[in-house]
Amino acid sequence: MARKPTVYDVAREADVSIATVSRVLRTPERVRPQTRQTVLNAISLLGYLPSGSARSLAARKTNSIGLFLPNIDQLDQIGEFELTSDDAADMVIDPPQGQEDNTDSLYFDEVLRGCELESWRQGLSLMVSIGLRGKGDDIPQLINSMSEKVDGLIVLARSVPDTVLAFLRKRLPVVMIANAPANQENEFDLVRVSNRKGMYVLVRHLVEEHGVTSMAYVAGTDDSPDNGKRYEGFCEGLRSEGLEPSAAPIYRGQFSQSSAYQITGSLVRQGTLPRALVCANDQMALGALRALSEAGVDVPGQVIVTGFDGIKETAVSRPRLTTVRQPMVDLGRAAVSTLVKRLEDPDSPPISTELPVRVELRESCEGAMD
Repeated sequence: MARKPTVYDVAREADVSIATVSRVLRTPERVRPQTRQTVLNAISLLGYLPSGSARSLAARKTNSIGLFLPNIDQLDQIGEFELTSDDAADMVIDPPQGQEDNTDSLYFDEVLRGCELESWRQGLSLMVSIGLRGKGDDIPQLINSMSEKVDGLIVLARSVPDTVLAFLRKRLPVVMIANAPANQENEFDLVRVSNRKGMYVLVRHLVEEHGVTSMAYVAGTDDSPDNGKRYEGFCEGLRSEGLEPSAAPIYRGQFSQSSAYQITGSLVRQGTLPRALVCANDQMALGALRALSEAGVDVPGQVIVTGFDGIKETAVSRPRLTTVRQPMVDLGRAAVSTLVKRLEDPDSPPISTELPVRVELRESCEGAMD
């Protein structure tokens, strides 16, 4: 195999210094046209390909950005994998099972896709790292390792401790998705969606168009910034219609389909179903729909059910689920775009972006639709 030409070979062929070759490759406008053309001719003649890693090192840039996610699909429970080959096809009985609570995965998949698309459009490589649930001590090590390989980092809220973020942003640009650390919203670049306004508009529709005065809020996790903003919009919507938020029960669904299924089943058995179940995400709303269907409760005739997020399953549920669709792919794209702006202008003020949402009215609220 022939030896690959090096920068030294190019310099020798063009009869210039190695520094001149480097300038032609990195800042050609700073080299005299005649000298630049001589170096380019030598590069073409020798078939020299500059090393991407060498260029990055010289420029102190990697042309890569990082995305840090919390654990997806219980990755910490995955065991060892043994590579085997066996030409076989097994047959097993697969009994019906409850729905998996893969809320995070459905959301993260869309955000990740947006980050991938925009990174590709911007000519950047995207490195993804996942913090394992229950492995908090490993997160600083993962973050530290990642920060040495990228020019900037995108972090989803709640995936990295605030103390680690405070240290991290001193080393490289950081863009937060969904929320910034407590009392530091004005210090971080931040991309989020209009959670409060989306829930506010939905609640007002329930009251004004359907006459709903009895509704309950099925909440997500207490530490979720999205849940907090959505509940804030829920309360504002009730007050705007002259209703008292404290009269609306709150049930802790934990963003979990199975938890909402159990909560709804309990309400059915107790005879305490409200006129509307307003859920903080689609997975809980789907769990509620399943429990109501099994109990023979008519939706929306007896109970209206609404969700939030706009995951694909809501378009094929029976009945189809009324939801507030957030632009999850655009959220990822906006995060990458924000990071690119920060890299181009490190000293500009923090960038805060709030993307609009859309209330999608379907049969779980509106009844039969033509």
